[in-house]
Parts: sequence; structure tokens; C-alpha cells
Amino acid sequence: MKKYVLFAAAVFLFSNISFSQESPLKIGYVDSQLILNQLPEAIKAQGDITALQNKWVKEGDNLTKELQKNYADYQKKAKTMTQDQQLAEQQKLLKQQQSIDDFKKAKFGQPNGEFYVKSDSIWKPVKDKIYHAIEVIGKKENMTYVLDKAGNSIVLYADPKYDITYKVLDYLKTGNIK
Repeated sequence: MKKYVLFAAAVFLFSNISFSQESPLKIGYVDSQLILNQLPEAIKAQGDITALQNKWVKEGDNLTKELQKNYADYQKKAKTMTQDQQLAEQQKLLKQQQSIDDFKKAKFGQPNGEFYVKSDSIWKPVKDKIYHAIEVIGKKENMTYVLDKAGNSIVLYADPKYDITYKVLDYLKTGNIK
């Protein structure tokens, strides 16, 4: 329902703009997913982010395995321990669990976890480069708007003659406008 309301608002906005301007409204579109899949900088950024994620997930898994081992050891020894010893071991296990939770929050907590901060810093130059290329090609093609047809966009139909995806990719890869 939300998409239809946004679509109706966009149609209304575009129709009002096109009547009020002297030149016709020209709307182009790109497929950002296609650009991200083919642009070397984007492929490298995704690889760097995946490697970082895998590293921290592995660290978290190792911490969890260590906790599980310590808990299993505690269960084996608990019957031979005094109540004070049991309480002390339980406190150690709880601290270890809290340490794991803190690690996961520090690395993957939204929005300020290291993973999200690092991911943003890795993607920023790539996104800036793509947006700049879209702007350059959009201006060259005299586009009033350039939409993205990837993901959850509201583009319900797009005439291929207004697709500037490959022009943007060419510009990103060669620096030349064709």
C-alpha cells in the first residue's frame, strides 16, 4: 500500500513539474545492483566487508566454543565442589558470557558497531563515485531525474531507451562520456 501511495505522489509530482516547465520532463534510470556487481571498486569493497565480517564472526564463535567447553567442565566438576566454589565458577561463566555479548555488540551492534562504521567508511568512496557518474551522465543525457530500478524502488515500468546503467558503468570504468 505504501508503494502505491508513493507511486501516486511521484506521478502527481512529475505531472505537475512537466506541465510547469518549458522543456519536457526526461526521466532515466539505472540498475544500481548491476553497477555494484560489475564495478571493480564495489567488488573489492564487498570482499573487504565480507572478510571483516567473517573474521569477527569466527572470533565470536571461538569465544562461544570456549564458554561451552568451560561450562561442560563446570558441569563435570560441580558435584565435587563446595557451594562457594560452584558460585565462583558460575560467576566466571556469567562474566565470560557477558564478555561475549559485549564483543558481539561492539562489533555488530547497530548502528554504531565497528562492522557498520567500517562498512560505511569502505562504501562511502564507492557510492560517491557512482553518484557522481550518475550525475555526469544524467546531465549529459539532459535527464530531469534518474531513478534506481534495483531493490524496492517504485519503478513499475521502464523503457530500455532511458536506461543509462551501461553509460554510467562505462564512465566509471573509463572516465569517458560516450
